[in-house]
Amino acid sequence: MFVWRRRASTVWLAATEATLREVAGQRLAIISRPGRKNAIAEIVGSSRRDLEKIRSRFGGTIVKFPRDWLTTFSRGQTPKPIKIGKRLIIYRSVTSKNRIRNRNKTLLIPAGAAFGTGEHTTTAMSLRLLELTTRGWGAHAPRRKFFPEGVARGAQHSTRGRVRSPDKEWELLDLGTGSGILALAAARFEAKRVIAIDHDPIAISTAKENARRNKIENINFRVVDLRRWKCPRKIDIIAANLFSELLIEILPKLKRARCLILSGILREQEAQLVCALKRNGIAIAQTRRRGKWIAIACHPERSRVPRRSFMRRLGGIPRRKL
Repeated sequence: MFVWRRRASTVWLAATEATLREVAGQRLAIISRPGRKNAIAEIVGSSRRDLEKIRSRFGGTIVKFPRDWLTTFSRGQTPKPIKIGKRLIIYRSVTSKNRIRNRNKTLLIPAGAAFGTGEHTTTAMSLRLLELTTRGWGAHAPRRKFFPEGVARGAQHSTRGRVRSPDKEWELLDLGTGSGILALAAARFEAKRVIAIDHDPIAISTAKENARRNKIENINFRVVDLRRWKCPRKIDIIAANLFSELLIEILPKLKRARCLILSGILREQEAQLVCALKRNGIAIAQTRRRGKWIAIACHPERSRVPRRSFMRRLGGIPRRKL
């Protein structure tokens, strides 16, 4: 395994990150520290030849990793766990996770993983939206109903057109899975079936290893070019952590989902994406912003929202005054 690396000013990285992400997708990692003027950009590749074009375009160096690079990198580090609501804790060291009794509420993704462990803003926002959306779902959830979507704030609900919710058996499709963290989180949130897709074989290999490490077996990992990919059938949730140009291109394919969680979008690209959502008949339930990134929870206007509480949590209707 090889890695392209460049140390540069945070100003240069801010101006170049979108272009780098177009080239590398989820393989791009940016390492920075508060108060420092410089940061490091890294892109992992299976061979030196894969990274030569990046070096010729952006400068930097290419380094070969030792076979035990993950163990070497992680040795002596005890990064803080990441909490996702009250339902999941993501650990990045074996030592920390060994102290936890309830392993069904935890994930272990080593801190040296090339495709992220949930600390990046786009991934963190996606995880929190996923937790919020699926709260109360799962094998032990009570029978619930779908309520009509697209309800304006303050409007009255009708009981017409209700259908059975997928709470007991729901499925997720993870596009641009990277380390597989969203797919793994869905499995911990009791998804019956998960499909995780990435165009990069290294990402899929990493995601499979993370699934084995956490003893999760209900995920179908696939190497697929999303531009040629076809959504096979209706699915409950599609999570897509991709750069906005690709998101806009494949939006018509995503309309089969009942709910969408979209991230990897820069604030300066928000207006363009919102217009694309409107063109495709997709309504926004909630937009989250953190730093220069945004994440959006949305749904096709013709579909139905799972549960009234879902709409309330994502801002669709206000709480009734007592």
